Amino acid sequence: MSLNVGVIGAGRIGKLHVDNLRLVPEIQVKSVSDIVVDHLELWAKDKQIKVLTSDYRQILNDHEIDAVFICSPTNTHAGMIMEAAAAGKHIFCEKPVSFSLKETEAALSAAEKAKVKLQVGFNRRFDPNFRKIRSLVQDGAVGAPHVLRITSRDPQPPGVDYIKTSGGLFMDMMIHDFDMARYIMGSEVVEVSAYGAVLVDPSIGEAGDIDTAIVSLKFANGALGVIDNSRQAVYGYDQRLEVFGSKGAAQAENNRPTNVEVSTAESVSKDKPLHFFLERYTQAYIDEVSEFAEAILYDKPVVCSGFDGLQAQRIAKAAKQSLETGAPVLLDQVSRQAAI
Repeated sequence: MSLNVGVIGAGRIGKLHVDNLRLVPEIQVKSVSDIVVDHLELWAKDKQIKVLTSDYRQILNDHEIDAVFICSPTNTHAGMIMEAAAAGKHIFCEKPVSFSLKETEAALSAAEKAKVKLQVGFNRRFDPNFRKIRSLVQDGAVGAPHVLRITSRDPQPPGVDYIKTSGGLFMDMMIHDFDMARYIMGSEVVEVSAYGAVLVDPSIGEAGDIDTAIVSLKFANGALGVIDNSRQAVYGYDQRLEVFGSKGAAQAENNRPTNVEVSTAESVSKDKPLHFFLERYTQAYIDEVSEFAEAILYDKPVVCSGFDGLQAQRIAKAAKQSLETGAPVLLDQVSRQAAI
C-alpha cells in the first residue's frame, strides 16, 4: 500500500514536510505547488518531485494524488480544504485552519461530507515527552489533575511583516499551547483570562500585537491552567510543561544538545535548550506525517482532528477578547458569537 501526496506551499514548513514525507516508505511526494516556482526547480529535482506547478488546482485535479498538505498562508486554508475535499483528497492542513470560526466550521463540514481524513498540524502532540505526560494523566499516575502549567518562549521575535499577517500571538504562537492544554488534560477549556504586554520589541506593538502574554484557563473537569509566552528568550527555545495532581506531578523539561551537567567550585552549568522549533520538534514533525499516512492507509482516526483545530482557534479568539475587554471570557460565548 502506498500514497501519492501533493504539497501546496513550498515555504519553510512546506519544504520541511517534503523532507519528512520522503522518510515514510509508504509515501511518494509527486507534486508541489507554490505561487512562484522558478527558484524551486533545482530543489524539486533534488527531492525527485515529478510535478512542480504554480497552480495548486493541478494537484487537486490529479487523480493519482491521494492526499494534500496545505502549507500556504492561513487566509487560503479554508478554501483549499473545501476544494480538496470536493476532489476527494485526504487533507493535512497547517495551523490555524483559518482566522474565522465560520470559515473553519465550513471547511470541517466539507471534509466530513466528503468523508476524507483531515488532520491539523499541531505537531507538539507527537513530541515523545508530551505524549508521555498525556499517558501519565490518562493512566491516573498523577491522580486527578489540578493544575497545568505550560511555558513556551521563542528565541527571537519574527519580523514585523510577519506579525502583521500572523493573526496575533494568540492565534499564531499560543494556539499550539491551547491545543496542548486540551490534549494533555483530556478536558475542554470553558473559560479564558488573558494578559498581554509589549516588552520585547516596540514595533510589534505598533503593528497591533503583543510579544508577552499570560493566559489562565478553567477546564470542564474543574482543573486550572496557566500558559506563558514570550517572543524572545535570550537563552534559546524554552518549552516546558507540568501537570500537578492529587497523587503527584509530572514535568517535561527542555531538550538540550546533551544532558551533561558540569559542576565546579564556581558554578553548575549545562547546555542551553535547543535553538528553535525545527531542532526541538524534529521527531514530532516526522511522526505526525507518518501517523497521518497510517490513518489513511489503515482507516484510523487522525491524532489531531479538524475539531481539535477548531477548539484551539476558539480558545485563541477568547484570549484575544479577554485581552481587549479585561474580563474572563466563556468559550460558549465565543461559539455563540461565531454562529451569529
